[in-house]
Amino acid sequence: MWKTVLLELQKTDISFSKFEEVKAENLDFNNVNLARSKFKNANMGELELTDVNLHGTQISDVNMSNARISHANLSDLEINYVHLMGATFRNIVLPNENDHNFDLEQNYKPVKFENCNLTKTQFTSCDLSNIEISNCNLEGLKINGILVEDLLKIYNERN
Repeated sequence: MWKTVLLELQKTDISFSKFEEVKAENLDFNNVNLARSKFKNANMGELELTDVNLHGTQISDVNMSNARISHANLSDLEINYVHLMGATFRNIVLPNENDHNFDLEQNYKPVKFENCNLTKTQFTSCDLSNIEISNCNLEGLKINGILVEDLLKIYNERN
């Protein structure tokens, strides 16, 4: 049975939080620290994350369709079995080789999208050079307004 609560957070540190089996549609996080948090088995459609620190956060088995994520730190983020259909990512910080995003053995850890539905997802003004995408649905995925299928065609023609 679902319990309904009113949640308003702004300029708040809620790092190391757990969101498990939560229904939180239309949730808006603005200027919130969610570093090292866990989202699992949750329905978070229409989620809006603005100026949010998600460093080291784990997201698995979550519906995040139509999420809007902007000005967010996604370094060391783990995303598994997440439905991101229609999501938009704008001006996000993804890890690069200079940002100390390493595991205990000093191996570089890129952001990974595994087994995710990225249908009609959009990445705008984002450096995607250090992400890994595996076993994901990429139909209609756009990077800076260009369909990923067109980008792959251009890449394959050049190589």
